[in-house]
Amino acid sequence: MNMPIIELKSVGKSFRSADGKARSVLEEVNFTLNDGEIVALLGKSGSGKSTMLRIMAGLIPADSGEVLYRQLPLYGPADGISMVFQSFALFPWLTVQKNVELGLEAKGVPLKERAQRAEAAIEMIGLSGFEGALPRELSGGMRQRVGIARALVMEPEVLLMDEAFSALDVLTGERLREDILELWESGKIPTRAILVVSHNIEEAAMMADRILVFASDPGRVRDELPVTLSRPRQVESAEVRELIDKTYGLMTVGGARAGRVIGKEIKLQLGDRLPEAEILSMEGILELLAGEPFNGRADLPMLADESEIDDRELLDVSSALTLLGFVQLDHGDIILNPLGSQYVQASNPERQAIFGQQLLEHVPLISYIHHGLVQDPSGDLHEDMFLNLLRFTLGEMDAKAALRIAIEWGRYGDLFEYIFSTGVLHLPKDEVVEEA
Repeated sequence: MNMPIIELKSVGKSFRSADGKARSVLEEVNFTLNDGEIVALLGKSGSGKSTMLRIMAGLIPADSGEVLYRQLPLYGPADGISMVFQSFALFPWLTVQKNVELGLEAKGVPLKERAQRAEAAIEMIGLSGFEGALPRELSGGMRQRVGIARALVMEPEVLLMDEAFSALDVLTGERLREDILELWESGKIPTRAILVVSHNIEEAAMMADRILVFASDPGRVRDELPVTLSRPRQVESAEVRELIDKTYGLMTVGGARAGRVIGKEIKLQLGDRLPEAEILSMEGILELLAGEPFNGRADLPMLADESEIDDRELLDVSSALTLLGFVQLDHGDIILNPLGSQYVQASNPERQAIFGQQLLEHVPLISYIHHGLVQDPSGDLHEDMFLNLLRFTLGEMDAKAALRIAIEWGRYGDLFEYIFSTGVLHLPKDEVVEEA
């Protein structure tokens, strides 16, 4: 039996919202990363996955619970744990060589040794010949390779990867993922365990020995899917496609978005996050779902391939369409409802009317904004009023994102208008006259 390397026991973490109140980001997180395994962690943006990784790396403390590294309490950064970030996090004024050497320099490794180790890491990750280049001279994929080399040069026992491939194009991300797996399988790196945080379900299916699904508000491990397939894996094999399908099913059962799931319906509360779904993407999926070859019902992985949008966007779009009553989600399938069919066949003005009505019925934030505008004598209200409301339950970035989505949806549904230069929301002119 493989021994645990890192253990989280009932870990909790809160941050202060803009109003000064504590907002729980993680609650009762229980997780074990074992020797000899790759684990993928999937979940929505803002669910606390990155916070969990930073706690595991010793970069921030947990507020409650225990964090153990090799069965000893972890109180700060550990020598055996390295982290790769989504944003590359390179110093633009330093060469590739100097960026890779940074961690070794901080540990006081002698100049000659750190130069040798950095050169070996750079060669291992496929960047030989670029030691003297600056980050601005490199492609995105090459910059991420520098970030990975900087982590590997520390010879970590545990490698934590926070959306490490998400900023790259598909082909570059796949190539880099394959290189990491080759290093892992060949034993060229001393790393004993890898935790990959991702939104990409295919990536998780191709890499992981276990797939975890993270819930939101607060973040916690909701589901676990063991993976028994050997590596390397073929993405088109029946076994991998079945695994991807199962993972989609887990992601869409109660965990695809914030709010409460009742039966096959999604119910929002006033201060919940909204799925980050664009109007055009929602309409595109509805039209695709209504036509051949799906005829109203589609397997989500197949729909992802056909629509050529990534997993994160497809899950958000599917959640939004479920919320508005246009579709149902059922164990990894998406099914067009009668209202969805009606919407696809409607003219643009009819679509806007249907959309607006569904917003008023199913999105409390938009209904609250519209009601406030109707009740105000001027028919004008500043966005800060609604931002302050959202800050009670969401962090600053999530509050702004929720209001941005609400404004975009509400404008399309012809429920209100928005002046970007002043931040003022107001009723459409014909509605002001009608209410007057």
